[in-house]
Amino acid sequence: MHKILVADDDRDMCQLLQRFLHRNGFEVETVHTGKKAIEWLQSNKPDLILCDFRLEDMNGDELLKKAKELHSSAPVIIITGYSDVKAAVDVMKHGAFDYITKPLFPDEILITIKKALSENAQPKNISPRTVAASASDTSETASTALGNEYIHGNTSEFKSILKQIDLVAPTNYSVVIYGESGSGKEVIAREIHARSKRSNQPFVAIDCGALSKELAGSEMFGHEKGSFTGALNQKTGSFELANGGTIFLDEIANLSYDIQVSLLRVVQERKMRRVGGIKDIELDVRIIVASNEKLWDAAHKGKFREDLYHRFNEFSITVPPLRERKEDIMLFARHFLNMTNVELGKNVKGFSPEVVEIFLNYVWHGNLRELKNVIKRSTLLTEGERVEIPSLPFEITHYDKLKFEEAIEENEIREELHIAPIDIPLPKKEKEFKSLKNASLDAEYEMVLKALEEVDFNKSKAAKLLNIDRKTIYNILNQYKRIKQV
Repeated sequence: MHKILVADDDRDMCQLLQRFLHRNGFEVETVHTGKKAIEWLQSNKPDLILCDFRLEDMNGDELLKKAKELHSSAPVIIITGYSDVKAAVDVMKHGAFDYITKPLFPDEILITIKKALSENAQPKNISPRTVAASASDTSETASTALGNEYIHGNTSEFKSILKQIDLVAPTNYSVVIYGESGSGKEVIAREIHARSKRSNQPFVAIDCGALSKELAGSEMFGHEKGSFTGALNQKTGSFELANGGTIFLDEIANLSYDIQVSLLRVVQERKMRRVGGIKDIELDVRIIVASNEKLWDAAHKGKFREDLYHRFNEFSITVPPLRERKEDIMLFARHFLNMTNVELGKNVKGFSPEVVEIFLNYVWHGNLRELKNVIKRSTLLTEGERVEIPSLPFEITHYDKLKFEEAIEENEIREELHIAPIDIPLPKKEKEFKSLKNASLDAEYEMVLKALEEVDFNKSKAAKLLNIDRKTIYNILNQYKRIKQV
């Protein structure tokens, strides 16, 4: 059993980590100060050390140095807050294996620990938390970048994006990346940074949609001690952390007007001032922004400053949604399968033809992020060599039926408002029944569908046609949905 030392001054965090790691087969010792950690290390030999970057009596750099003196072979993983990312990267240069940013996610902790304990584990140069855009598969051609975390699709649309990245990466141009949620905008931003002259400098990503109006200025530009209620210490903002490198502002259109004004000054003058500060800080930062809506349209609606838009719009890249890149779907799916096999210690070899057909016909509203989550879930549930339909989420396998029922309800609203109805394609029929009970339900469902089609999908008229009440129609539709989901 591997022995892990957890050093964190948050006692609740220590207890949670101890319980979680113990359930996963590890022996865990917890301490709350750097001094206690060193005392324990002097008389015990751990297989791995998991420590917070900021302990009460010392920082992660000091503890790392002492740990390496006592047990040079034990990998060290740093737990860090968002504002300490740059410092954590520096600690990795001094021998830490990796770092994990708060909030902590159990899967991420477990995967990182297993990697660190594996016989062939090697320390990384830089390890920012990344959302993988896609994935490799030995049976298909794919260009690989950023180690094994990111691969390029094979469609002409994506190859065009790669050419644009090659073109703009060596410059200092600001870049706007457009694309739906989950389409891989941040990964493209990281790719631009990796191919730029700033590649050995920090890359800092901010989700502007997650910033509250009150704290956005502090998160981006930092603050001085006592500048507002709760500002107990000086804080370094994201722009200052990214100095010399690249900052990525995701969902930029969500920033409040006040922050847009402050951001305009940063872009124009290449200097900033912390909240409550009196001293300007010179900046050399490349700015890459992303949005799921066109910034020009947002500017015309009054949601985004037009002058700020023009400052950012030196170069733009549009990422097509996954449903428009069907050639890439199975390439990405196989890569996510390979990744999940490694994470779960499984050997699922592929997908059944029926699953492939579903994947190719589904719309993937969440794009690559949704595809990755579906693969992780289905791999976990798969017991054989291939992912089969029962392992897929209900909303994927019954997508056409769910959309059909939503469309019926929409047309009823349209009818009340005297608006023209939308076209409703009938869902595909089931090829086989699982049981007599399901066969009976399928027959009732098919009769309801035919009746609805005959009366232009008006539930009241369909109920009269079938000589049943409207509630019974709802019951049949809902019962069918529940049973098929089991």
